[in-house]
Amino acid sequence: MKSLSPSNRAITRLPPWLKKRVISGGSTARVVRALEEFRLKTVCREALCPNMMECFARGTATFLVLGDTCTRNCGFCGVKKGRPEDIKGEEDEPERLVRAARLLGLDHVVVTSVTRDDLPDGGSAHFSRIVLALKEGCNGLRIEVLVPDFRGARDDVLRVLEAGPHVFTHNVETVPRLYPGVRPEANYNRSLRVLDFARKGCKNIRVKSGLMLGLGEKKEEVFKVLENLLHAGCDTVTIGQYLRPSRNHLPVDRFLTPEEFEEFGETARELGFPEVFSGPFVRSSYCIV
Repeated sequence: MKSLSPSNRAITRLPPWLKKRVISGGSTARVVRALEEFRLKTVCREALCPNMMECFARGTATFLVLGDTCTRNCGFCGVKKGRPEDIKGEEDEPERLVRAARLLGLDHVVVTSVTRDDLPDGGSAHFSRIVLALKEGCNGLRIEVLVPDFRGARDDVLRVLEAGPHVFTHNVETVPRLYPGVRPEANYNRSLRVLDFARKGCKNIRVKSGLMLGLGEKKEEVFKVLENLLHAGCDTVTIGQYLRPSRNHLPVDRFLTPEEFEEFGETARELGFPEVFSGPFVRSSYCIV
């Protein structure tokens, strides 16, 4: 895979502000036991998220549904790629997720998935079943979905919206110029249309998107993406540092300073975003809205 770094070399040494103390204890063991008991996956583990132990310790996790194998080959993502298993093996997943949410006493749950281009509906019906099951089985639970683009199919997006999640999230991830290397099978304008359709199709839902920086984007490009997201109807934006999951993934072009993240966050607020999360360790599913 071609590097995006101007020097064509990976930056491997982390700056001081990205050295995170390992957190254990708290609810970590309880979360791990629940995941094993109910045979559930998390994006925390599959995507090698740096916040995983912190989230586990406070009793939260972002559930990964529709299997652990993605049909797309994004250069930044640590999730396994290939040919997914038949979705029939996950028919009881909504029930298992409800039971885990009850056991853990969650009041906010984030549900995301691999991209399933192999399925006629992109997995939207499965998302719908999960949201409906959580609403029925867990009183007062706030439900956030972080969805793929469903290839831009409005019926699939609408199917998820009609189930009634409280937050609808779809990440653009990076600036459009970098899509060929970062998200070769995705389309920037298509992602904006998904967000716009979600806003227009359901007024009483929060619409959220996220960006990761450090892949070679320019400041002006980030500002333009923020404008596009606001125009598409996003209420919330998250901005974080890209960290390379492994040597097989795109290298980091540079590490932004905390002050730069503060600047981007302030710009987003000045543009008119009601809610902004911007910082080196910010991740879309890590920030509860």
